[in-house]
Amino acid sequence: MTTDIISTHGLTKRFDSKTALNNFSLTIKEGGIHAIIGANGAGKSTLFRILLGLEAPTCGESFILGTNSQQLTPELRGRIGYVNEEHTLPTWMTAEEVTTMQRNLYPNWRQDIYENVLGNFDVQPQQKISMLSRGERAGLNLSMALAQAPEVLILDEPTLGLDVVAKQAFLEALMYSESDLDTTIIYCSHQMEEIERVAENLIIIENGQVKYTASPYEFCERISYWICDFDGDRKQLAQLPGILSVRFIEDQYHLIIADQSATAVKSQLEKLDIAQPIQAPISLDRAISSVLAKNHRAPNKAA
Repeated sequence: MTTDIISTHGLTKRFDSKTALNNFSLTIKEGGIHAIIGANGAGKSTLFRILLGLEAPTCGESFILGTNSQQLTPELRGRIGYVNEEHTLPTWMTAEEVTTMQRNLYPNWRQDIYENVLGNFDVQPQQKISMLSRGERAGLNLSMALAQAPEVLILDEPTLGLDVVAKQAFLEALMYSESDLDTTIIYCSHQMEEIERVAENLIIIENGQVKYTASPYEFCERISYWICDFDGDRKQLAQLPGILSVRFIEDQYHLIIADQSATAVKSQLEKLDIAQPIQAPISLDRAISSVLAKNHRAPNKAA
């Protein structure tokens, strides 16, 4: 039976006057790669710190591996892997010394996985961490995290700042190892091409709350893209049910609409005397960007 690897109930976190998480409720089942997506400040990093027991919630609860995050034991922490964007490692040590230290901490260490993953990166055992490139540090971090054979692995913007080659190597290593490990992977990234490639499930966060949970295919099915001719007031288009975006490009209006059937959209457009609107395919990148941009904070315009 599939069990919950992560769950939160009414999770709220406030920092003075700012609310990072607002009655946040989420369930992630065991297995697969789950992408957490949101604009900067949506609450993603705060969520991870609370799940890892590094931060206490203002109210509500969070559970990981069936245990309250505020009560994680050293044994439970050993079953959780974490890689963030900084790839921080002790710079005075060599790659071999860091690996030996990690290997001694984790009894289920998989040397075969470590070697397979690290083989995607040009890291030599006697190289000091300070001499490794950002991509090489990322590869070393990932290889050690996966070699721990964790039950859950949290990756927080792991490819940020990597060049194209290093990013490709990182993703290939991740996907290869995911098929060899019984690990639930939580993947946070702003790079939609990565999300589209690796994620089986999307969790879209907005203003500290879960906005959508769906597979990439199911999510794109909920967002439609229309092109039409219209001579009326643009404000009428902006008031359409489910409208996310209205843009005027080369004498035509481009509309992105959420959670409305094609029949319903056509009916609404007919009321505005719009004949023969064209429904076009929409990419995952554009669909997610439109959802996140809809309620994104904008600067106050000068009077």
